[in-house]
Amino acid sequence: MSSESTDQVVPADAAATGEVAALIAVQGALAQRPGVLPAARGLSHFGEHALGWMAVSALGWVLAVRRGDPVAERRWVEAGVGAVGAHAASIVIKRIVRRKRPHDPRIVVGVSTPSRLSFPSSHATSTTAAAILIGRAAGLPRWLLPAALVPPMLTSRLVLGVHYPSDVVTGAAIGALTAGAITGVDALAERAATTAGAHPRAARAAGAAARLSALALVPGRTARVALPALRALRKQEKA
Repeated sequence: MSSESTDQVVPADAAATGEVAALIAVQGALAQRPGVLPAARGLSHFGEHALGWMAVSALGWVLAVRRGDPVAERRWVEAGVGAVGAHAASIVIKRIVRRKRPHDPRIVVGVSTPSRLSFPSSHATSTTAAAILIGRAAGLPRWLLPAALVPPMLTSRLVLGVHYPSDVVTGAAIGALTAGAITGVDALAERAATTAGAHPRAARAAGAAARLSALALVPGRTARVALPALRALRKQEKA
């Protein structure tokens, strides 16, 4: 749990009245129901700095190593990197936008936060990226984990009064884009490796595309997931 105070600073650029009303309505409908606030706080602590998703990804990687599944090993690493990368992207955007967290006196803040910046929700970004990539690593249907994990996390941020609706929606979009970038690079690398023997020119083209895709990942540290595959592609091109 963060040591930062939950005291709110009233900003000059207050959120639109509609978002405040929506947040108050969500809290009024859900916050007093039995078990809702404890569950929301549990999700908050689990998702803080993407640490919970990193732990799940690490466990999945260990299990994949034990059963000797290199494809699953790589995908579990990608899941962890994707969650951290999406979280880092949200932090960068927060420092640029600098939107303050909800401060209306009718909004009850139910948990402490590591900063007073609101847009986008880091919990939403990391959870969405993790849900997509963990589901892929585990071999689950593409929609299953995002449908099961993302709505509760997004709703919990509203129930706790620490984000506006647009914060969590934008955060989820950033998380989905991060996961899509990682899976795209991985697919290009796999395609290049498959065609390397029979079609060396195609392998070189796919390798170049993978490198360009890696450069587009946000933030820069997320590109680390592509580096092992890209090094292998360079060796294949030289062969």
